Amino acid sequence: MLYQTYQAQADFLAPFRAGARAARAAMGFVNGEASHALLRRARASFELLDRFALTHERPDYRIPSVLAGNAEAPITEEVVARTPFGALLHFHKETSGKSGAPQPKVLIVAPLSGHFATLLRETVRTMLPDHDVYITDWTNARDVPPSAGRFGFSDYIDHVIKFLEFLGPGAHALAVCQPCVQVLAATAIMSAQKHPCTPRSMTLMGGPIDARVNPSLVNALAFDHDVDWFAQNLIATVPMRYAGAGRRVYPGFVQLSAFMNMNMARHKQAHRTLYHHLADNELEKAQAIKDFYDEYFAVLDLTAEFYLETVAWVFQEARLAKGELTHRGARVDCGAIKRTALLTVEGERDDVCSLGQTQAAHELCTSLRPYLKRHHMQTGVGHYGVFSGRRWQTQIYPIVRNHIETME
Repeated sequence: MLYQTYQAQADFLAPFRAGARAARAAMGFVNGEASHALLRRARASFELLDRFALTHERPDYRIPSVLAGNAEAPITEEVVARTPFGALLHFHKETSGKSGAPQPKVLIVAPLSGHFATLLRETVRTMLPDHDVYITDWTNARDVPPSAGRFGFSDYIDHVIKFLEFLGPGAHALAVCQPCVQVLAATAIMSAQKHPCTPRSMTLMGGPIDARVNPSLVNALAFDHDVDWFAQNLIATVPMRYAGAGRRVYPGFVQLSAFMNMNMARHKQAHRTLYHHLADNELEKAQAIKDFYDEYFAVLDLTAEFYLETVAWVFQEARLAKGELTHRGARVDCGAIKRTALLTVEGERDDVCSLGQTQAAHELCTSLRPYLKRHHMQTGVGHYGVFSGRRWQTQIYPIVRNHIETME
């Protein structure tokens, strides 16, 4: 009944939000500014009420062009491969002249943890001028019919391998957060097979390679209960109105609630600040907050099997870190990785994936020469600062770019 209760609440609040939207639209404005301070405050209140909702559709990437060389290069999004559970999205860059020379192909592997891949919009935007960028664009599980079958932890690894095969030999992989484990596993599997499409480099950013190291609150929550408890209390059935009706999922709204409860005071303050910006007609400052929460409140559901296997295999059992992870019947051995350069990145203030958890990949890749390994700890950033924001752009990205260039 978890999903049905959530849907009933959303349906109940919908008329109130519509009323707030209509009242806001009815207020008189001149040149984009409210004609009276009281009206501005009322409009701000109605806008906050209107925004009090989650969305379940993927937002747009909103990257129409990037600066390539000295000219703006238009960007076209192309789905170049697709499965029922996700697509491989290519950001085709239209360039000419010298700037049209081939660039390193990079597969950005997005997390499947309650938000859409557009959460990495800034990661993509920053990398586009220097790279030929692809991203794993995951589908909301509530939109996938049960007839499409299951999607578990091993299926995620299979998708990474399949997409690397599509890119062909010489590509690079970059993973953010949760899929660091799957990308490391996929690289180990391909290395053991001497697969020609094994990535030249992999960049692992803020991911739980070994969740036993310096446990965070997220890790502690995973240990509070056994997997059966998670299955009984957090897994829901998709309602009949959606294409995935009957599929068992871990709802994105549950994951969002957990994330928000970790920093509720910060979110409350952000919305108070948003109200004041709107009331004071500081629209540019207000828009920055709205853009963040438009993305943050866009949630997607995970298949039940993927979520439960991740909780058990990554957080509770640390299978990859202990050398106990198997894939399609074979043990995954990170020692098989010999030629794929490794860069790990962590944030000093990361409260989702603590310091040391991503760096643990270096101990697992026992066959890599020292010159093929590098670790970077970024001071002054939390989890999101590892892949977005000023320090990502000015301090972390140059290291990532050099790491990739070195293997070209």
